[in-house]
Amino acid sequence: MLATIALEAGSEILDVYGTEFAVEQKDNDSPVTEADRRAEAVILKRLAEIAPDVPVIAEEAASEGDIPEIGARFFLVDPLDGTREFVNRRDEFTVNIALVENGEPVAGVVYAPALGMMAVADGPASGRTAMLAKDAPIAAADWQPIHTREVPAAGLVAVASRSHRDAETDAFLESHGVTETRSAGSSLKFCLIARGEADVYPRFGRTMEWDTAAGHAVLRAAGGCVLTTDGLALRYAKRERGYDNPAFIAWGRKPV
Repeated sequence: MLATIALEAGSEILDVYGTEFAVEQKDNDSPVTEADRRAEAVILKRLAEIAPDVPVIAEEAASEGDIPEIGARFFLVDPLDGTREFVNRRDEFTVNIALVENGEPVAGVVYAPALGMMAVADGPASGRTAMLAKDAPIAAADWQPIHTREVPAAGLVAVASRSHRDAETDAFLESHGVTETRSAGSSLKFCLIARGEADVYPRFGRTMEWDTAAGHAVLRAAGGCVLTTDGLALRYAKRERGYDNPAFIAWGRKPV
């Protein structure tokens, strides 16, 4: 069901992507467009229909101070992750929807509408990916299981943010013997690791829970993990932090 909702939101995004859309700046200086708002409206409407008793923390609503009280079970939504990629006409933006239970992302979908790619996790060991024709029905998708890989003998392949790379990231890559680094936008970084195309994604800059939960769910279902720099599992429902994340490392295989 989350996949169908993401597909519908992606259709709204593509409708805007093909126009000369306006770009506004939120209070935190991040960009927002009509596509963000239209996609979020669709997602919130559909989640209310299928799970009316489960609260939703969604990026655009949260940026306006609308954050519901949550319990052990809630949704995290980023209707357009990678708005900078969207604004710059790069296709690496995604729709992110995740279900969190007891601090862990137990289900999620990452959909890249401009690339026609979707990755889904609907359980702790159920990572799947599909290449989708734009606006194609989910039933027509060719779903394939995905798995993280063993670390190659030649060394780690890292994936890093195109828009948010910093000196701490470069130091991590050097200290861990990374032999190749790929750039990617949005939650596609988690998906590259989940699909066995990379091994590690370090992130030291600020992220919000809705930025990471869906990609985390997909990576977790494919055999990976996301750890803080203290080696602890990244958790969700961090109300005391304002729902932001500490620095973290996403791994295809947990380091020993």
